[in-house]
Amino acid sequence: MRFQTVCVLGLGYIGLPTASSFATHGMQVHGVDTDPGVLQELRAGELRNRESGLQELAGRALASGNFAVSERPVAAEAFVIAVPTPVGRDKRADLQHVEAAAEAIVPHLRPGNLVMLESTCPPGTTLGTVGPILERSGLKAGAEFLLAYTPERALPGKLLQELVENPRVIGGIDRASAEAGSELYRTFVKGEILLTDATTAEMVKLMENTYRDVNIAIANEFSRLAEQIGVNVWEAVRLANQHPRVNILRPGPGAGGHCIVVDPWFLVERAPELTPLIQQARAVNDGQPAHAAKLVETALGRLQGRRVAALGLAYKPGVNDLRESPAIEVVRLLVAGGARVRTLEPFAPDRGVAGAETVGSLEEAVAGAEAVVLLVDHPEFVELDPQQLARSMPGRVAVDLRGRWNAPAWSAAGFTLRVLGIGIANG
Repeated sequence: MRFQTVCVLGLGYIGLPTASSFATHGMQVHGVDTDPGVLQELRAGELRNRESGLQELAGRALASGNFAVSERPVAAEAFVIAVPTPVGRDKRADLQHVEAAAEAIVPHLRPGNLVMLESTCPPGTTLGTVGPILERSGLKAGAEFLLAYTPERALPGKLLQELVENPRVIGGIDRASAEAGSELYRTFVKGEILLTDATTAEMVKLMENTYRDVNIAIANEFSRLAEQIGVNVWEAVRLANQHPRVNILRPGPGAGGHCIVVDPWFLVERAPELTPLIQQARAVNDGQPAHAAKLVETALGRLQGRRVAALGLAYKPGVNDLRESPAIEVVRLLVAGGARVRTLEPFAPDRGVAGAETVGSLEEAVAGAEAVVLLVDHPEFVELDPQQLARSMPGRVAVDLRGRWNAPAWSAAGFTLRVLGIGIANG
């Protein structure tokens, strides 16, 4: 193995499983995070990220003696930058964490070292931002140290599996850098490793998530059209998807997750005049929570003073990831409209929304409720028995924002069910 030591900067959603994977495959790993709370939790064996299997993986890495953590980087043969890249209020990438990580590496950079940028960034960041910072070491990128970019492409809920099995794109500032990156990640990656240049690799990640965002937007727009026209969008999507070249996604209360909501803006930033479709898709998806909240208001007649049980806060079913979740925005809008909202998120029971009451059980959520709203289609919410629910709550209004509840069953239990994407004439 060419690389025996690696320093991973950023121990978040991607950095920690990446560092742990290197360590459990025999490498000496030094993990870095500037948040003392993250380091304290790691040392105590308690993780914020509840990704399935991660606590066990990180525990094995730490117990192996191959994995140490601190607030500062140390010398290593390879460095991996896996810090956040949020979008500011101006919808431009905030690269301060990437820049700080690169600056922290400079004193430790030696000839022959490899630096991998894994944070999602606008195209050109590796060459135009990270490279020049690292060259403050006095070493020349490409000639004296290796520099490459690799996008993480793993889905929360399947993160550990996909980190290992998904194809991995690695883009170097030159061929030698790309090949070195391939050798490093081959330590634990079983999927195909595809080599390209750094800027292409940066754009690949953004294209993947922008593609998803645009397709979610057209599904959400179809749902609004269906409501106005008076048809059932779920039936229409099912039938349209019988076409061999059509795969319309499911509409919902918006688009969520850190990547899909953020990444398209990195392309818009580089060329706003060339990205009207991307910008419009963002506008549609950003506006969908308001449309969803309006459906709840219409179903209740008004929001002011009405008691609502909101089921789910995660950005997708089966995960505890609440980042950029449209469900949270829907709750905020309901609260802003005067509703008295109780939220239940079984995968993150301690997380809530300002102005709403956080509860830990379905019984608490629906007690006294006039309406129940399906925000996230966690299996336990999809499979709710409306007859049992009718015995637990005084109201008989249900709003399904995920198209998952069985209309006849809810009607038989005495509920008026309003479903996103179904026109009143068919609802």
